[in-house]
Amino acid sequence: MTQRNWITEARDGAVLVLRMGAPEQLNALHAPMMAQLHDALERAGEDGDVRAVVLTGTGRAFCAGAHVGGMAEMPDKAAGIADLLENGWNRAVRLIRGMPKPVIAAVNGIAAGGGVGLALSADIVLAARSARFIQVFGPRLGVIPDVGCTWFLPRGVGRARALRLMLTGERLAAEQAERWGLIAACVGDADLMRESLALAHRLAAGPIRAFAEIRAAVDHGLSQDLDAALDHERDTNARLCAGPDFAEGTAAFLEKRAADFTNRPLTETKHGHMP
Repeated sequence: MTQRNWITEARDGAVLVLRMGAPEQLNALHAPMMAQLHDALERAGEDGDVRAVVLTGTGRAFCAGAHVGGMAEMPDKAAGIADLLENGWNRAVRLIRGMPKPVIAAVNGIAAGGGVGLALSADIVLAARSARFIQVFGPRLGVIPDVGCTWFLPRGVGRARALRLMLTGERLAAEQAERWGLIAACVGDADLMRESLALAHRLAAGPIRAFAEIRAAVDHGLSQDLDAALDHERDTNARLCAGPDFAEGTAAFLEKRAADFTNRPLTETKHGHMP
């Protein structure tokens, strides 16, 4: 497959924009494109000058899922799909979920199959009004939803609506996705990148360490009981309150000024946790 920059990177101050650049295939991800996505996400996580990430697509799709041609050519489908998911898609989701800084998905068009899971793995999802979310797995391919869709969708819209989407393959319009609580906001097509960048810059100016811990606490709380959530909150805040961002925030509050969280280097660790 012809090598090219399937994933492009553009800096806007402290915000990094990652753009999937294969509009001729609706940004369906094949192995070379997935490898570039992994590399870009890893670099974004390690770059202390990047404080927020925007992931989007080129053309009329965000991501149409896996490249069907690549899957069709697999001689051993069981082993090939398992490897594609674990070392391809699942790794991408884990890199996004473990990113030690906020990630915004700017869904510019169709998100289908694994593209839905890729979008929903971001911390905040903004979608263009023309965007559609499509679960193609069961009704068209005879497999179950993957790339985290069986985790993200029921938590976002409830079991009944999730099953309706998964069993029928109906297209979920961005406006309906917002009403159902699956995404943060639906905006005009022409406004998507402007709104996404504005939000990313707002987050980039904030306490990045705390944002990563908020995401971890929410994910923890979704699978634990109240007592476990209370314990996690206690332990995490005890650690954060001994850090520089809390010191700056409290000083700014007492001095009646805006807090400046951006004048200290980020000392990041894996899985989104920071000292």
